[in-house]
Amino acid sequence: MGFLDKAKQQATQLAQKAQEGVKTGQAKLDQVQSKKKEDALLRDLGAVFYAEKTGRATGETAAEIERLLSELRSHEVESGAIATTPTAHTVEAGGGAAQADPEGDSKLDDL
Repeated sequence: MGFLDKAKQQATQLAQKAQEGVKTGQAKLDQVQSKKKEDALLRDLGAVFYAEKTGRATGETAAEIERLLSELRSHEVESGAIATTPTAHTVEAGGGAAQADPEGDSKLDDL
């Protein structure tokens, strides 16, 4: 095998590894974006539910709860089951939430 053949083979291998890296990175990004959407939907549901329970509901509150529940159900179908373990007790004094998921929830730093 000549020098150029070896160089071409190595270039092909590097291109394949780069492509695998891109796919892995995209999967992580998709996972982070999915989690962010899930968190936003749950936060909104909690806020609307809180408004209802504290007498601040509006005429649209019940419909908003149903809409959010429907979006969460669709999200579960696409992304898997939503963890329902409360995490409010994990909030740090600095204002951020600690990672409560023992399975290694993705963080932006992991990308």
